[in-house]
Amino acid sequence: MNSPANFPTKTERLDIALRSRTLGDVAGILAEMSPGDVAYLISSSPPDYRAVLLGLLEPEQEALVVNELPDELRSAALADREPEALAEIVEQLDDDDVADILHELPDEVTGQVLAIMDEQYRQRLQKVLSFSDDVAGGLMSTDTITIRADLTLDVVLRYLRRHAEIPPNTDNLIVVNRNDRFVGLLAIATVLVSDPAVSVREMMITDQEAINADTPATEVARRFERNDWISAPVVDDAGKLLGRITIDDVVDVIREEADHSLTSLAGLAEEDTFAPVWQSAPRRAIWLGVNLATALVASSVINVFQDTIEKVVALAVLMPIVASMGGIAGTQSLTILIRAMAMGQINDRNQLWLIGRESLVGLINGLLWAVVIAVTASVWFGDPILGVIIACAMLINLVTAGFTGAGLPILLRKLRVDPALAGGVLVTTVTDVMGFLAFLGLATLFYR
Repeated sequence: MNSPANFPTKTERLDIALRSRTLGDVAGILAEMSPGDVAYLISSSPPDYRAVLLGLLEPEQEALVVNELPDELRSAALADREPEALAEIVEQLDDDDVADILHELPDEVTGQVLAIMDEQYRQRLQKVLSFSDDVAGGLMSTDTITIRADLTLDVVLRYLRRHAEIPPNTDNLIVVNRNDRFVGLLAIATVLVSDPAVSVREMMITDQEAINADTPATEVARRFERNDWISAPVVDDAGKLLGRITIDDVVDVIREEADHSLTSLAGLAEEDTFAPVWQSAPRRAIWLGVNLATALVASSVINVFQDTIEKVVALAVLMPIVASMGGIAGTQSLTILIRAMAMGQINDRNQLWLIGRESLVGLINGLLWAVVIAVTASVWFGDPILGVIIACAMLINLVTAGFTGAGLPILLRKLRVDPALAGGVLVTTVTDVMGFLAFLGLATLFYR
């Protein structure tokens, strides 16, 4: 008798069906899987398989799967659809998810899709579409349950029972006044366990602030993380309730920010691991070109000291050590600062302290490794002067690396340039140039 552990999983069965090209079996297995799992499967497959998998989905499942795809894949999957087909897909989704999809479409297509929808739904969507997708208003859903403060919990409970279902992730009911201004929150758990004769006003929470619709998405994510929220109301400048944000939307923001930071540090704007060669190559070529230009700057510094290098060949052997140590130290400081920025920890009060701290860390490590490399170089080449030169250059470059790695991302952010995208190339260039300049410049003075 086979144990449950011996039975193949859905993914294994799907792999077998795809290899044997029994598309009927593939469609049956896909129908058993959750939309998130199917979307993960599609995004983890080469382009040829993606088209096959999408084509085998039922219309109801297709809408949910497309919504779970990464932005780039979702845009590609919907690019050639007619407005009527797009309208059928988006009408099955929450309005915040619909807004994400419509934001990615050309304005003309978005207008055609909206024109197909009924008036009430179109008005709800336009409220979300009026905000960009990187602020709270673009993340929110207008699907909310609101109550008044003068009701009793018994009335609230009977009101809830009239609903066939309540919106997902509803942990609180939103209390508003007669002008739809946010007043407070009433926990569902409170409604269930409290005296039914008690009023909403007596039991509601008033110390949780609503989120302004123009709050950046990254700040929204930080508030959810700090306060362990499941949902939060969204209001306009006058305090009028517009909708609510739920934890599933915040998780998407956190994941996208993490992906962006990771790929940007390598100079990539690439979200799709399985993107075709003709898409990936041009994207990477741009930053390779930038890196080549900065490498030429560093090489030009070396060229200035060509005569010195010809006289003391050992300099050519040791040059990469100084530049490499500076590059690593600078990248360490840069990573610390970018992480702190992502967590919202950098402000005018502490940024100078951080620059000083990283410079001091560079000084301490510079002193440590300067002694090590000085002894190594002196013994290796039998030249104590060479040991002193590389030690001084190492110290100078590591202090420069700490200062630059901390100061550059702060400067770039003030200039509205993404530190994660541009910081790595610039820090490496600065440490290479300073390393070569310090090492070869000191060597020229000592060996003149």
